[in-house]
Amino acid sequence: MVKNQTIVITGASSGIGKSILELLAAPENGNRIVAASRSIGKLTGFSDNVTLFPCDLSTQEGVDALFAKAEKTLGKIDVLICNAGAPYYERYDYEDWGRIERIFSLNTFSCMYSYSKYLNHLNGRDGKLAFTISAMGEMALPGYALYAATKFAMKGFQQAIRLETPKNMKITCVYPVSTKTNFFEVGGAGHKVEQPFPVQTAQAVAKATVKGVEKGKKQVYPCPIYLPSRFLMNVLPPVKNWYLKSQYKMLERFLARKQSDEQGAK
Repeated sequence: MVKNQTIVITGASSGIGKSILELLAAPENGNRIVAASRSIGKLTGFSDNVTLFPCDLSTQEGVDALFAKAEKTLGKIDVLICNAGAPYYERYDYEDWGRIERIFSLNTFSCMYSYSKYLNHLNGRDGKLAFTISAMGEMALPGYALYAATKFAMKGFQQAIRLETPKNMKITCVYPVSTKTNFFEVGGAGHKVEQPFPVQTAQAVAKATVKGVEKGKKQVYPCPIYLPSRFLMNVLPPVKNWYLKSQYKMLERFLARKQSDEQGAK
């Protein structure tokens, strides 16, 4: 367990971020935490060791404000967990520059900028940085074209910065599979979204993340069957093709439900 550290967690109001916060905020761990999210109204019951900070992390101003708040509250940041992110679940067939920009601003630009801010904040001191990427940063699925693109970008970014990051900063990248959160409700904009197999809990991801950060692991794969499954798909392309076709059928069912819902609302 990570103990007696000063910690910043983004995307802390729900899902994986909230589970990480609940683990690290236990008073017996001695951590002091700044927990950030666009909406923090749902976060209650934490002790004085947790400072809640509402901010829009899809903007430079939001990230700058978070670091200013953390430096004022904590003094120094021992651990930064960049977990904030949002999905889209859709057929990508539209022309909307702003929609593309919004998901990249939160999922990718914010994390890249936070890396630079943290590097300069440390100024040679030891620190740990964790990125919640996604298994979809290694294999894209139908319906997640833009979401997967943001995560592939983060996969490439972390590969490059590892070659140039000073030794005082340890970087841990987490690759969760489909997780039982409101992620899919948000991604479907109120329409039911079937979760791709395999599925894990936010608590399992949180425990694996905290353990990975504590041990300074470079990569964390919280789902025990993910790596064997990835290997199987790589050596047996028909298995991968079958899986992707099943995911495309899920997308078709989603689009049919969405059309039906929208017609019923008229």
